Amino acid sequence: MVCGLARSLIRAGAVALGLIAAAGGSTTFADVKVPNIFTDHMVLQQGQKNRVWGSADAGETVKVTFGGQSHTATPGADGKWTVTLDALPVNATPQTLTIAGKNTIKIEDVLVGEVWICSGQSNMQWSVNSSTDSDLEKLSAKFPKIRMINFPQIGKQESIWSHDDRKWQVCAPETVGGWSAVGYFFAKQLHQTLDVPVGMINNAWGGSAAEAWVNRDLLAKTEEFKPLMDRWEQQEKAFEELSLKADLGEDQKKQLGNLKGQMGGNHRPGNIYNGVLKSHLGYGIRGAIWYQGESNAGRAYQYRNLFPLMIKNWRDEWGQGDFPFYYVQLADFLAEKPEPGDSSWAELREAQTMTMDKLPNVGEAVIIDIGEGKDIHPKNKLDVGKRLARWALAKDYGVQVPYKSPRYKSMVKNGNKITLTFDNLDGGFRPFDVNEPRGFAIAGADKKFVWARAKFTDDKKKTEVEVWSDAVADPASVRYAWADNPVCNMYSNAGLPLTPFRTDDWPGVTINSK
Repeated sequence: MVCGLARSLIRAGAVALGLIAAAGGSTTFADVKVPNIFTDHMVLQQGQKNRVWGSADAGETVKVTFGGQSHTATPGADGKWTVTLDALPVNATPQTLTIAGKNTIKIEDVLVGEVWICSGQSNMQWSVNSSTDSDLEKLSAKFPKIRMINFPQIGKQESIWSHDDRKWQVCAPETVGGWSAVGYFFAKQLHQTLDVPVGMINNAWGGSAAEAWVNRDLLAKTEEFKPLMDRWEQQEKAFEELSLKADLGEDQKKQLGNLKGQMGGNHRPGNIYNGVLKSHLGYGIRGAIWYQGESNAGRAYQYRNLFPLMIKNWRDEWGQGDFPFYYVQLADFLAEKPEPGDSSWAELREAQTMTMDKLPNVGEAVIIDIGEGKDIHPKNKLDVGKRLARWALAKDYGVQVPYKSPRYKSMVKNGNKITLTFDNLDGGFRPFDVNEPRGFAIAGADKKFVWARAKFTDDKKKTEVEVWSDAVADPASVRYAWADNPVCNMYSNAGLPLTPFRTDDWPGVTINSK
């Protein structure tokens, strides 16, 4: 009889709890959860504070323990909580990150070292499997202290909190094939040079446009990008109107299908920012490497401000100050032209270079020498990763290595010749293949460029270049490597290619593209 009474009381209590829960009471028990950036094999950034965040019941005490530290947080009404770990020293010995509330999460094999974002479009996404000597690279990929997490490609206007099917992976011959090749070669150079764990967060999306990586609200309130936003708002309105119609003709169905693919794609402003980036924005990092621009080449003048805006947006929202941001200038691509002329790709490269003068703590890896005219995805990703790694090693880790490509500095006109000076030469020029400088074009005030002859003013120092053409009596401008796929041969003695440039600021072919 006592047992029967007890069972009745238990059943009554269960019913009462259920009614309270259904009414929105506080007795529902939600598990403590964390987004997928916190999984086994993760790497935490050494030498700085690191945020750990998640969700739980409002008012629940959440305790985070790692490396001898313990921190607690209490979720607010929205169920969100955050703790901040004190700065950690490098540690290559696996540790456990414990997150405890009503349930306990144990994240194993956590290392402390250097963490970098590798981002951009397809040339950053490009895998080790598809790169030069992938068979040999995979055979030797035995670096358990290098880790990478690969994020999916989801475009949304609403923020995604976690991508639960994506986890951190340990570098091994059987895993590295699907990794970002540029990200992997960058990480390997850092790891082998510094002898510390390296974690790479790969969120690259092939074909993506820069505006998709930016907080849409920021674009909307910037007058310069009003034409871009107006164009998208018109498409969004058309999509909404067609979606609400009950009966659609075949042409309308086709239009709706096309618009639907734009709405979730990688060009819509804010789509990747929300669908991918927000899930790990704020995770402790040293910096970011970036390879993108092909999708914006037709709007190169717009990119002059769009790209710096994107970098600043990331930095502002990451909350780590002006963290290092190193990017790849576009490689050579498409057919070689018999005569000099205009080029949208050259203008995009120029916009990328201009970013060096607009923001602190940024750097450009020039790869005008390792592209493929027939393929927008050059297979040589090893040299790309190494040129990015030079920037990080020199600027962030105090390693004495050359890292800056030579840049145009000034010009002096003397009759029918122009003499050019340069910065970042590291011991002068060493032209490739032949002794004379190649890749220069010259024009008068008529803006009609012809191929130019060039020579060093001092054949021993090789620091200044004199440029001329018998066809141009009164020169006004010189350009170097100003083409989609230029023929050029100028390197510093350190082996870094001269940055493509022009001495004029004449309107280009993309000046009116919005």
